[in-house]
Amino acid sequence: MTTARAATRGPARREAVLDDLVALFLAEGFAAFTLDELARRLHCSKSTLYAVAGSKEQLVVAAVRRFFARATVAVETRAAEPADAAGAIEAYLLAVSEQLRPASATFFADLAAFPPAAEVYARNTRTAGRRVQQLVSDGVAAGTLRPAHASFVGAAVTEVMSAIHAGRIAAATDLDDAAAYAELAALVVAGLHHP
Repeated sequence: MTTARAATRGPARREAVLDDLVALFLAEGFAAFTLDELARRLHCSKSTLYAVAGSKEQLVVAAVRRFFARATVAVETRAAEPADAAGAIEAYLLAVSEQLRPASATFFADLAAFPPAAEVYARNTRTAGRRVQQLVSDGVAAGTLRPAHASFVGAAVTEVMSAIHAGRIAAATDLDDAAAYAELAALVVAGLHHP
């Protein structure tokens, strides 16, 4: 194998392993895994895992970042489809739900218990709240949404999203995450409807 071919195979292999880590962690969480177990489950060597990140903790953070980065692209793509602000807000929140659907309760519990990964998640949630705020501001400026305090709507959405992910909404309502997001989308859009 030529050096150039080996060089391109190395990064491609690392990317594939990172994608496999994302899928495994979403399905089963990450706290209980050792590096040996991860290597066995992913059919790779520990040196391949170390090529992705220098420790198990760094692997977890890299996988969580990858998951949220890809989810963000998918959510933004969906939110760009509707022509009106209300449709974009609804599409955005429903797309967040769709992207989070593969994540198990174990993944979310492990995420909450591991501060570096929890911070990635919290930052992503804050970004989502700011994005909803921007969509509200755009809709109010265009006159398609009633005049509303966009910062408040964004902050409220951020808090509800955090409560959904923490399991507080499910505990209080028996709604699963997807249903909770559908209700949040309906509530926000109805509340911003221009009379």
